[in-house]
Amino acid sequence: MIKNAGLVFADTMEYNPFLDFAKEKGGEEFSLRGNDAVTFTLEKGDRKLRVTGVKCGIGKVNAASATAFLISDMKADFILNAGLSGAVSGLKREDMVAAESYVECDYDLTAIGYGLGVKPDGQEYILKADEKLLSYALESRGIIKTKVGTGDVFLADSVRKKLYYDTFGIGAFDMETAAIASVCEKSGVPMLSVRKISDDADDCSVENYREMNDRQESCLTELLESIMMRLMADDSQW
Repeated sequence: MIKNAGLVFADTMEYNPFLDFAKEKGGEEFSLRGNDAVTFTLEKGDRKLRVTGVKCGIGKVNAASATAFLISDMKADFILNAGLSGAVSGLKREDMVAAESYVECDYDLTAIGYGLGVKPDGQEYILKADEKLLSYALESRGIIKTKVGTGDVFLADSVRKKLYYDTFGIGAFDMETAAIASVCEKSGVPMLSVRKISDDADDCSVENYREMNDRQESCLTELLESIMMRLMADDSQW
């Protein structure tokens, strides 16, 4: 039986370690509606997982569109996302986290009477990770479960950081995950984001982020592989 996995990465430095891994597995590079992408197959017994990873570009619109392409064009049965995030509360640089929930912190209709992040017409605005995918991630040693916030801004502002924590209780902040989660929620596709903490989302965050991003570490790719292999070993998923 064959399943399809879609993996979303924002920038080149986050994508390159996965691309190297994919090439080792015989991956073939291609363009997914203008986005750099690579596809290969993992096998475990008679189970096959066709994996497609895409470099979407930074930000919510880029992440949402790439996720939609993975679901519509590549028939992804589930979506994984990986990248770097800033710490908001209870986390420190180098921590590895799995997101249990996602919220768009910069969604702002406060001028017309809504709370920060709240969407009109009863739309759900705090989205949940798939419980199975989350459980696979948490089986790896040292992975921390946390709530994640998203916005189209590189968070380097202690005042805004406090506002987002006080409002949403998030542990980390990035620029893609809630947008990916929104597309998956509307499509009925399971989703999980795993992240490494690169900075403290404060006045020193830019330098710290750049230093870690330039490392192009393989730890997130290794975590993604372990999640996918655990899924392939789970009889309930096949």
